[in-house]
Amino acid sequence: MNRRSFTRAGMLAVLGIGWQGLARAAAASMKEIAAMQNNWRNLLAPGIKPPAPGEPLKLAEAEWRKRLTPAQFNILREEGTERAGTSPLNAEKRPGIFVCAGCDLPLFSSEMKYESGTGWPSFFTTIPGVFGTKIDYKLVWPRTEYHCIRCGGHHGHVFEDGPQPTRQRWCNNGLALKFIPRQG
Repeated sequence: MNRRSFTRAGMLAVLGIGWQGLARAAAASMKEIAAMQNNWRNLLAPGIKPPAPGEPLKLAEAEWRKRLTPAQFNILREEGTERAGTSPLNAEKRPGIFVCAGCDLPLFSSEMKYESGTGWPSFFTTIPGVFGTKIDYKLVWPRTEYHCIRCGGHHGHVFEDGPQPTRQRWCNNGLALKFIPRQG
């Protein structure tokens, strides 16, 4: 075990975070991840017709303010960040789909979620074609920021310290998401 893995394991143990999500993510092969990315619609609730990434949603600032809570507006439209550990979606374990709180575009399936120990909902992959990225220097060092391809809403940052095989951690603000559980 290298020092980084040892440190992460110790941190998770101290925080009392289980290994179930990490183990599930680490056990997934690239073939299984491709299947998750291709079959995410199987986790949609019956009757839900999600918008397509190619259907842009452009609203005036006043319309966004009506549609979103002040905290959601701060995150999605002003690239803010919620406090770690405050999102009820951290504990969400049911089968379903995580969609953009701004425009309802499906972004992640529940199968893609894992417990990163960071205090924000984290995913090891995404539904393909739903995010645009840019480099962010707000904390001096460069980070990859991602936005919803449909509405431009800020969701979080992607890091290369996630589980195998993707090594990705899509660290998402919980307020930027809505969870739609699979019914039945």
